[in-house]
Amino acid sequence: MQTPPVKDGPPMNQDIRAARVLLIDQNGEKQGVMPLASALEAAEEAGMDLVQIVSNAETPVCKILDYGKFRFEEQKKKAAARKKQKVVELKEIKLRPNIDTHDYDVKAKAMHRFFEEGDKVKVTLRFRGREMAHPELGMKLLNKVQADFEEVAKVEYAPRMEGRQMIMILAPR
Repeated sequence: MQTPPVKDGPPMNQDIRAARVLLIDQNGEKQGVMPLASALEAAEEAGMDLVQIVSNAETPVCKILDYGKFRFEEQKKKAAARKKQKVVELKEIKLRPNIDTHDYDVKAKAMHRFFEEGDKVKVTLRFRGREMAHPELGMKLLNKVQADFEEVAKVEYAPRMEGRQMIMILAPR
C-alpha cells in the first residue's frame, strides 16, 4: 500500500481546514471575512489557487494567487539569501618567538587581507627547544600583534599557552 505524498508549503484549495477565512484577492485587496466555499468559488472564477498565507490568526488569511508562480518566487528569494551569505573562515598564521621584522610584516599583510575578507585569524606561536624557557618573549610578540591590529580586529580568544605553542584568535571588527 502506498502512502500519500507529503505536501510541503502552505495549505491550498481543498486542504484548507477553516470554516471562515479572510480573503485577499489577486490584486492584493482585502475582500473581508467569508465562508471557505465562497472564497474557493472566487479563486476558481479567477482561474487561480486559494492559498492560506497566515494560519495561526483567529481567522486564517487566504490569498488568491498562482501557486506555481508563488513557489518559484519563494525559491528565488531563498537562493538570493543563500548567495548573500558569507561563511566566516578561521585562517591560521604561524609565528616563531624570534621572528625577523620583514617576516613579521609579510605575515601582518596577510592578516590584514584576511580581516578585509571578513575571516577570523588564529595566530599560533610555536616554541622549539630552549625557546620554551622564555614564554614572555612569545607573550610580548602576541601583544604586539594585538596592538598592531587594534583598529581592524578584536581579540576573541586571549593569548594562552597550549603545550609547546601559544594561541590567540582575532576576529574582524
